[in-house]
Amino acid sequence: MSNIYNSNNNLYKNLNNKNITNTTDISSNTANNIKHYTENNIIRNNVKNNVKNNTQNNTENTIKNNTVNNTPNTKEKAHNNANSDNNTEMERLIDERIEAFGQVMLDKNSKDYNIYLLTIIGEVEGHENLPSNTKTTKYEHILPILAAIEDSDKIDGVIILMQTTGGDCSAGLAIAEMIATLSKPTVSLIIGDSHSIGVPLAVSTDYSFIAPSATMILHPVRISGTVIGAPQTFEYMKTIQDRIVAFIEKHSNMKNERIEELMLARGILTKDLGTILVGEDTVNEGLIHEVGGISQAMKKMYQLIEENRSILH
Repeated sequence: MSNIYNSNNNLYKNLNNKNITNTTDISSNTANNIKHYTENNIIRNNVKNNVKNNTQNNTENTIKNNTVNNTPNTKEKAHNNANSDNNTEMERLIDERIEAFGQVMLDKNSKDYNIYLLTIIGEVEGHENLPSNTKTTKYEHILPILAAIEDSDKIDGVIILMQTTGGDCSAGLAIAEMIATLSKPTVSLIIGDSHSIGVPLAVSTDYSFIAPSATMILHPVRISGTVIGAPQTFEYMKTIQDRIVAFIEKHSNMKNERIEELMLARGILTKDLGTILVGEDTVNEGLIHEVGGISQAMKKMYQLIEENRSILH
């Protein structure tokens, strides 16, 4: 009985030791599994973090590169839009200037010259406003423009288109004097008529042209409105006429006597004293330099600009 008990007790101890060993093995395996699991998780997290960081860095670099690459395009686009707006505004201002004053800058030529085109049309308005249905040239507009032309270093020359029936002698002579004293090269072109006070205006430039069919009329100074029948009135009108004649003589190849002779001629104008000259006649009389049109006027202007530049340099 005692042997059986001892045998069972030994068996129990062996089983218990075996279980402890198994438990220890299991615990050891579990610990190893946990260790491996933890290591795997750490590796997995590291990989995940690396992927995340790489993705984030790549995204940031892509955005940065795209921003850098697109910035010049954005600046260029903005610059182009600004230029487009400036061109549109410039065209609008040019259209307004043509409509209001009949003026434009001729700057598209191959020589890169800036030529101011000025028109004298209709009737030269004096100190009184003419009716609104009358085409006029206002001296209060022209005189400041001529002063601005003289002051500008961007303008190389001035072409003046003439289509006028005359007008106020005092205002017209003031404009002619301003044109004659410009330091910039000037060319006039009569394309229709240049009558009365239009004559000194046409000859006030450095060089003058007249279209073959264009006309000029020289006649005595007249006065509109109430005329006071006194010697002083006659003397006043004679003084104005002498000023006009002297200006024409100075700026053309006509002599004083011939100018007055044509002014007082009879039988040519049906209702007035004076002479009408057509195209070539004005050149033959020494009043205008040459018969021609806009192309000849432009070529002459280029020549005068080049001569003026050579003198300045």
